[in-house]
Amino acid sequence: MGLYNNRIVVKVGTSTLTNDAGKSDLRTTDRLVCVLSDIQNMGYEVVLVSSGAIAVGRNKLNMTAKPDSMRMKQAAAAVGQCSLMYLYDKFFGDYDKTVAQILLNADDIEEEEKKENLINTFNALLEMGVIPIVNENDSVSYKEIESEDRLFGDNDMLSAVVAVLCRAKHLVIFSDIDGFYDHDPRLYPNAQLIDQIDTIDDSVYALAGGAGSRRGTGGMRTKLQAASLATSQGTNTIVTNGKRPEVLYDIIKGGKAGTLFPGKI
Repeated sequence: MGLYNNRIVVKVGTSTLTNDAGKSDLRTTDRLVCVLSDIQNMGYEVVLVSSGAIAVGRNKLNMTAKPDSMRMKQAAAAVGQCSLMYLYDKFFGDYDKTVAQILLNADDIEEEEKKENLINTFNALLEMGVIPIVNENDSVSYKEIESEDRLFGDNDMLSAVVAVLCRAKHLVIFSDIDGFYDHDPRLYPNAQLIDQIDTIDDSVYALAGGAGSRRGTGGMRTKLQAASLATSQGTNTIVTNGKRPEVLYDIIKGGKAGTLFPGKI
């Protein structure tokens, strides 16, 4: 079966949703929601994959440091997921949009019957004009927080899985930098942005470096893994800066934004 040319999956990370103080970045969140709502008004079906539950929960619970025990991480995720969905519901509601929450475990993807039901749920919501907001079910699934058995590993990979399930033509992964560089731009001022990468091989992975920002869990390596999965199923994958959600307009028009990994099919 082919891809839906008007279907787009957008992944936003903790580094985009929070500011340097670890608080919710309301201005960026509102701009993101405005653009996604506007794109839907233009005839696109939108799925949002959102990180940030643990960070938002930590802030809500007045934790002075990142929780280090499993039970405290899961508690923060439970509180944070509630607060995060409240914010999304409020902001999307301002633009007359209806949202739905989907929390996933690895079993939802690995078991065929559950996967089929999940696909049907996505399709039904999108057909009704609802914007699904997806996250890992961290409050009950310890595997998706820090286990070596994680299926997703990070929400970058989760977004690729969702894009494949939804047969989306485009996957946009928002990062805390403008795209994929030939060197880490935070360490090398002369680093050059790579506009397009057609093949993800060992030489590309060698440029990826380590983890991302201090508030998020994913770095460029996880984004490459996500792009590898999505592009293998024909989905164009773009890595770009989440603090400038307006670039989504350029992406849907076929313009340049960040780094493009073209779909293989």
